[in-house]
Amino acid sequence: MAFTAKDVQALREKTGVGMMDCKKALVETDGDIDKAVDILREKGLASAAKKASRVAAEGVVAAYCDANAGALVEINCETDFVAQGEPFVNLAAKVVKTVVDANPADVEALLATKAVDSDKTVDEEVQEVFLALRENMKVRRFALVEGHTSTYIHAGGTVGVLVAFDVDDATAANAEFEAMGKNVAMQIAAMNPEYLSKSDISDEELAKMKSITIDSALNKPDSLPVPILNSIIAEAIDEKKWSDEDVEIYQGLDHKQRKNFVNFISKEAYATMAEIALSHKAEISENKIFVGLVQGRLAKQIKEVCLLEQPFVRTDLFDGTVNGYVDSVAKALGTDIKLTSFVRFEKGEGIEKKEDNFAAEIASMI
Repeated sequence: MAFTAKDVQALREKTGVGMMDCKKALVETDGDIDKAVDILREKGLASAAKKASRVAAEGVVAAYCDANAGALVEINCETDFVAQGEPFVNLAAKVVKTVVDANPADVEALLATKAVDSDKTVDEEVQEVFLALRENMKVRRFALVEGHTSTYIHAGGTVGVLVAFDVDDATAANAEFEAMGKNVAMQIAAMNPEYLSKSDISDEELAKMKSITIDSALNKPDSLPVPILNSIIAEAIDEKKWSDEDVEIYQGLDHKQRKNFVNFISKEAYATMAEIALSHKAEISENKIFVGLVQGRLAKQIKEVCLLEQPFVRTDLFDGTVNGYVDSVAKALGTDIKLTSFVRFEKGEGIEKKEDNFAAEIASMI
């Protein structure tokens, strides 16, 4: 055997692979460390191919920005233990810096790009970490925005946010602007808006939101304006769409109890009211009182899904909307600041995780 324990240790430090695998590779190559590295990589590639079908829904979202651009990257692995380990975290940091440095067109181009401060490609860097950790791992996606940006990473990489601003260089270097950018990014992480502003919602999407709001209101008849509600109850009673028992119960309620009549009538009677309301959808939708109700609920939804219209969470800093907060900082700095876009990545979102039923598995084995 033409190698020593120090050779095994050196190979392990070079590749991150376990001691026994390093020893086997050195035996196979008669102590040639360079050839052993090649063998370990080849075996690693084969092992990676076998594990590629395994679900990788854990991982981290990493962020990086400089004076010219900002980026987010999501890299997935199989377990949270690996995701929080130093090798994987360092890999994510290297990959996201590479995105900003190289501006790749897509993930495939990113993988083929030389990683920053390395003579290896991103794909080879991922392979090196795989050799050490032996879990399926993938660079899933990235976002790159040129210009002045702010980033925020929540809870060790579970959520990452990238926010872009139209602002001059001097303002971008100001500590107050940096604090504002981070606060807005934290808002996005917490409140998960879908749009920047109302103008970004298409007419088709607004129409869909309105239709859902109308149907939702009609399916909850006790929330309808009193005149409409009373007409629905009258139809249910007059046309005997309620059972005799429900009619008797309702008519026996006093004025105060009728305000909470839902607590007294049957579920079937309530469902019948929803059916009546939906059958009169066309005429109810034209009722001025109902139109006002729908508009109010739509306005509330828009405030929830549009970043600039959302109430700013840090009320200790500013009491108003996110847009108002940005404007207040701009005014204090004597300049113009425009929030132009944002990206929010949540680790593993959209990946179907395998749910293990250990009780059923043991039962089947027995």
